[in-house]
Amino acid sequence: MKFAVLLLALSLLSVGTANAQTILFPDDLRIVKQGKALYDLHCAACHGANLEGQPNWKQRRADGKLPAPPQDESGHTWHHPELQLFDITKYGPQKFAGPNYKTDMPAFDGILTDDEIIAVLSYIKSTWSDEIRAHNTAMCGG
Repeated sequence: MKFAVLLLALSLLSVGTANAQTILFPDDLRIVKQGKALYDLHCAACHGANLEGQPNWKQRRADGKLPAPPQDESGHTWHHPELQLFDITKYGPQKFAGPNYKTDMPAFDGILTDDEIIAVLSYIKSTWSDEIRAHNTAMCGG
């Protein structure tokens, strides 16, 4: 039993440190501009042209899926380390929530390059206040 608890604690620590890296460039205007164009093309239909998300995004619909959350400060995106956001975008939410998680969010692996995913996430982060950005960056070890 003690070994299982130790193993669980070590695995949680490794997850935390695996995400402790800053990979986004919210102050690089070229990357942010590219990210905005990609966001408008691939993300805005669900997450909103102004990052506002879909109405009632915290309540599951009849099909069991959650509406797309806002990407602005009113949502929870900034609560996640940058590498986790990258992985969710590239591989889909099922990477963290499990294979049976119901979602409309596609995995963008094969649709967007890694650099394009970073550009989209950099654009999103660029819209947050300095305080929220600093909190998110600190979470990433930056």
